[in-house]
Amino acid sequence: MSKRVAIVSGGIGGLGSCICMQLAQSGHSVIALDLTASESRLSAFREQVAGFDVQFEAGDVTDFAGCGALVQRLEQRFGSVDVLVNAAGITRDVSLRKMRPAQWADVLRVDLDGVFNLTQNVIGGMIDRGYGRIVNISSINGQTGQFGQTNYSAAKAGMHGFTMALAREVARKGVTVNTVSPGYCDTEMVKTIAQPLREQIIQSIPVGRIGQPIDIARAVDFLCAEGSSFITGVNLPVNGGLFISF
Repeated sequence: MSKRVAIVSGGIGGLGSCICMQLAQSGHSVIALDLTASESRLSAFREQVAGFDVQFEAGDVTDFAGCGALVQRLEQRFGSVDVLVNAAGITRDVSLRKMRPAQWADVLRVDLDGVFNLTQNVIGGMIDRGYGRIVNISSINGQTGQFGQTNYSAAKAGMHGFTMALAREVARKGVTVNTVSPGYCDTEMVKTIAQPLREQIIQSIPVGRIGQPIDIARAVDFLCAEGSSFITGVNLPVNGGLFISF
């Protein structure tokens, strides 16, 4: 049997690249989708994933037509797109009182519209083939809210609403749709937090550390497995116990 084909948006970021390698290790052919990067960044990524079945494709998740053309090319090349991980995301943190419309729109366009743009273009093929795994990377701040992140928190909460609705639509078609909500992880986004605040955050996490990208990647890999066919519509928190709910 040929390998399942997976697209990971935001695929050359710290979290995305780890997800790519984990899925490849589990036997997928992986497409790391990301914006066109500098040659140095792209070289570093290719060196990181050397030995893994991971290929880079340049693309913009905010471009619906571009997403459609990409999916069409990949389906022609591989025969199918079986797995989609929506991991592309940005922040534009500022209190709502000071937030400019562009700062709201930019985050919603990438973090939420991007989920629609890619998913809408893969879902038809998944339904027709009777198999698919979709995992949306949300955030603990989509569950709890965060000061200065009305745009980001709204987008990430909306992402799980999208997950639950689509899961109901495609549950009988062999397609599962789930969310993973990371807590604070050792990524470039978190490294921008001032050191004193970062130390406070670590002290508040019950397991006593921030997460590593591999912690998130393993959760994504679990939900993307063929054997996870009875799990759909869930939000899996991976946050070290920072936020625990029923």
